[in-house]
Amino acid sequence: MRLATAALILVLTATPVRAEPDLAFGAYQRGYYQTAFAEAMKRLEKNSHDAAAMTLVAELEAQGLGVPQNMSEALRWYRLAAVEGDKNAQFALALSKLAGKGGPRDLAGARELLEKAGAQNHAGAWLQLGILALEGNGVAADFGKAAENFRRAAELADPEAAYSLGLLYREGRGVEKDPQQTAYWLKRAAEGGFLAAQVEYGILLFNGDGVPADEPGGAKWLIRAANRDNPVAQNRLARILFAGRGLKQDRVEAAKWNILAASAGLRDARLDGESNKLTPDERKKVEQALKTYLGK
Repeated sequence: MRLATAALILVLTATPVRAEPDLAFGAYQRGYYQTAFAEAMKRLEKNSHDAAAMTLVAELEAQGLGVPQNMSEALRWYRLAAVEGDKNAQFALALSKLAGKGGPRDLAGARELLEKAGAQNHAGAWLQLGILALEGNGVAADFGKAAENFRRAAELADPEAAYSLGLLYREGRGVEKDPQQTAYWLKRAAEGGFLAAQVEYGILLFNGDGVPADEPGGAKWLIRAANRDNPVAQNRLARILFAGRGLKQDRVEAAKWNILAASAGLRDARLDGESNKLTPDERKKVEQALKTYLGK
């Protein structure tokens, strides 16, 4: 069961707008979790329907931040906040139902909560609904519904959803196959920092698939992803640097990236052959480049 990877975002000022500083959330953001818990509880003493404060208490209880971890208490607070209409609580509670926390797995209950959160523009809820549509859960996968839900999440700036929608356009599943739309959504996802999208978009841009070919532009995206330890990006960057396409040829850097990719399990016999042609001086430079990259 794959759950949405988007982090839960607590927006305490959303219900309702508060004139005074939000001490509870401010403390949470700065890592003062005991203070955050205490301030949230003070708010609940004044207003037992403060859904945002309930959600913060639930999050602290769930993660064991500032208080002992207590999932049963966390779920209780999430339920109370969800009833009050807090979208973050609805989302968190839905994920707990999908994971079977606090009771048997409840797909129908989770879906209902996700739809409620999605109706309040919770991007993660739409992403998760898209994932559920792909999984099928005992019935055939609904690619059309998945595309619809991914689009809603992507339009709310969720990079994983944009990536997933781009892949559906690439494969022609649930939508018409469209290289231009593939490129558009992969770019959105890459710009949003989604690692897999940075790799895919870099390769797409380098090859000119759905967009005008831009080898230097594609190489820049692969550099970003390679520096985030993605072995596919490291392998492709090594190829580029050995060939001198999109970037100036640099055999030392190429060999470095090839070694890093190979250490992650992505071996490339052709690149190994190129690396074997390095001079003794170049080999020493590769060793130094690796030490620098690895912080040794």
